Amino acid sequence: MATTAHRGTWGSKAGFILAAAGSAVGLGNIWGFPTQVGQGGGAVFVLIYLACVLFICLPIMVAELVIGRRAQLDPVGSFSLIRPG
Repeated sequence: MATTAHRGTWGSKAGFILAAAGSAVGLGNIWGFPTQVGQGGGAVFVLIYLACVLFICLPIMVAELVIGRRAQLDPVGSFSLIRPG
């Protein structure tokens, strides 16, 4: 007798986005951000920080989401599908 495993789904897109952002950011970054802004020069630091998030972090997060959705596997299984050899 074949059994099928039930895969859980997100209740809404907003819930998924908030969960992904929460796991990516972490509390240490949230607590340390005001200190970094004060030491780094204020608004200039914030602009550079947002540029780094936009051009470095966002593409990596999108790639991770695409690989996971395409493979429909756990992280180890997904990596084994995309690595050469």
